[in-house]
Amino acid sequence: MAGHSQYKNIMHRKGRQDALKSKLFGKLAREITVSAKLGTPDPSMNARLRAAIIAARAENMPRDNIERAIKKAAGNDAENYEQVRYEGYGPGGVAMIVEVLTDNRNRAAGDVRAAFTKSGGNLAEPGAVSFMFDHVGVIEYAADVASGEAMFEAALEAGADDVVSSESGHEIYASQANFGSVAKALEAKFGEPRKAALVWRPQNTVAIGDEQGEKLLKLMDALNEHDDVQNVYANFEVSDALVARMSA
Repeated sequence: MAGHSQYKNIMHRKGRQDALKSKLFGKLAREITVSAKLGTPDPSMNARLRAAIIAARAENMPRDNIERAIKKAAGNDAENYEQVRYEGYGPGGVAMIVEVLTDNRNRAAGDVRAAFTKSGGNLAEPGAVSFMFDHVGVIEYAADVASGEAMFEAALEAGADDVVSSESGHEIYASQANFGSVAKALEAKFGEPRKAALVWRPQNTVAIGDEQGEKLLKLMDALNEHDDVQNVYANFEVSDALVARMSA
């Protein structure tokens, strides 16, 4: 399992999302505002905004918060956020990508670099690790929405590139060019997904020991707690024993 999904599952088991709900809502609102400002405030015509709204609904963000974030994009009080991608290596030499939305690039760079350094990792130049990932769209559904075969056939017909089905759900991957059309086709057939977003999917994952894995998960935790960090991706696998220990 890819590092991003694995980390997310561990954090959910630990109840981290409940503890960080306020911070999470702030990040979701920021993405909604930026998406609406860069495109159109109509989610049916703005794939990025639509994905941001779906992410907000999946976390039970109130409708009023979502509408307020969209309206904020049209006002003069909307902050000017800069999109920045940082790349580097975490503990165990794991390749990592950190996506940031910030109103202070220098602050964000310093904080991200400090987190890497503290964990024994290091930042690298842009492009140093992103070639090991594919920047693709992912649409996720719960496992009980459809059988693996039915989801595969529908996704293939819609123009998706890959489908991964398991007891935890269905992950449908599509190119950036086809992402919007695939998401719309599947939503028409199965309803709103629990997630629809552009992600960095590792082409291959590397196995690391428990000690390095624990350090890496702590680094991802620290990064995700930063207000400016939107997403963290890593190309690693950890043992079931570590997952159980971190979930305890």
